[in-house]
Amino acid sequence: MKKIFLLMSITLLLFSGNVHAAFNSGSTGALGAFNPTANTVVDLPADGILNYTTVNIPSGVTVTFKKNAANTPVYMLATGNVTISGTINVDGQASTSWPPGAGGTGGFDGGYGGTQASGSGLGPGGGGGGPNTSYPYGGGGGFATAGGSAGASHGAGGSTYGNASLIPLIGGSGGGGSAYSAGGGGGGGAILIASSGTITLNNGTITANGGNGYNYGGGGSGGAVKLMANTITGNGSINAKGGNYGGAGRIRIEADIRTFSFTTNPSYSFGLPGSVFISNMPTLKITSIGGINVPDNPKGSYSQIDVLLPSTTTNPVTVTVSATNIPVGTTITVSVSPQLGSSSKVTGALSGSLSSSTASVNINIPTANYFTLLTAQATFTVQTAMYWEDEKIEKVRVATKMGGGSEVTYITESGKEIPAEMMLAKAMK
Repeated sequence: MKKIFLLMSITLLLFSGNVHAAFNSGSTGALGAFNPTANTVVDLPADGILNYTTVNIPSGVTVTFKKNAANTPVYMLATGNVTISGTINVDGQASTSWPPGAGGTGGFDGGYGGTQASGSGLGPGGGGGGPNTSYPYGGGGGFATAGGSAGASHGAGGSTYGNASLIPLIGGSGGGGSAYSAGGGGGGGAILIASSGTITLNNGTITANGGNGYNYGGGGSGGAVKLMANTITGNGSINAKGGNYGGAGRIRIEADIRTFSFTTNPSYSFGLPGSVFISNMPTLKITSIGGINVPDNPKGSYSQIDVLLPSTTTNPVTVTVSATNIPVGTTITVSVSPQLGSSSKVTGALSGSLSSSTASVNINIPTANYFTLLTAQATFTVQTAMYWEDEKIEKVRVATKMGGGSEVTYITESGKEIPAEMMLAKAMK
């Protein structure tokens, strides 16, 4: 019987602060001015980066995005001003039957509904599937807040992840499916809008809501919206709400001058503008399974196959991961999450050099003919002198879950845990 596998590369993050200066979006301006006059679907390039000179979305016009192969977030950059009088939409989709709702651009899909059991939603905070027909409800996806659940015996709500600064930028997680053949809703997408001038929300709307689950399926969590500019002003609304049982998303506003009066749901966090992209990030990627190479841009979705192993494959299966900027010897944990049923994990150690290392582990894969998702994670010791309130930072924990993404926490010698956003805020002072 053939086994189908889905892979998602994991990117790990460490922040190196820099001295605050006038904000530059980094846009090349290669795409010129973006001035849609009717509802428009933008094709995202492979890296998700849209380099404009100016952006002007008029009232009555809605802009959505077609996902790229890697389902990256949307990075809308402008050398000049950005004015939004219409709508930018990266909502997750609702489920209307047993298949799940799709995540918004940069977000994660919901779980499949089943007749006896159901699948968990995708993403770091994916909601649990309804375990059986006696307890069929799927749990809501989590993000800034945990997903909800109909009860302890039903599908569990997804956990929280990420940080208020949205570094790295990541979307919302899907809701769990129901054992009554009802799919979970998709998580809200992720979008960053950066201007070297002013962002004006002129009675416009930016929305990254999670989709509802079908019947007993859990809803997806809200997604992520991040605005960065020298000045942010205007009115209107920004929403990153969860679907039914879905947790709230995250909204981040960074500017030197903030004179806006728009509403947000949930509440936003704010700070001075930092860097749009952080360089020299440690990276971790699953590169092969059972001797078969993984695509450069794995989808990490139950709806699309990344690797198909032959029916003659036997357990255990060798999984190889590669890394950059992670110390040699670091323990790597590889987790296996089947579309239906419980997950498992194994560990290995990186070997090679700091700039290029690998690890191989042997793990058992479910033999039933349904999809399985693989993810990876790591924790390692800080190699340079870092301090928090005169106490030395000893380790960095990078927590990742099904579908990708990471949550970075700095750990002091006494065991204090400092979220990445707190370290970021301190570095900018």
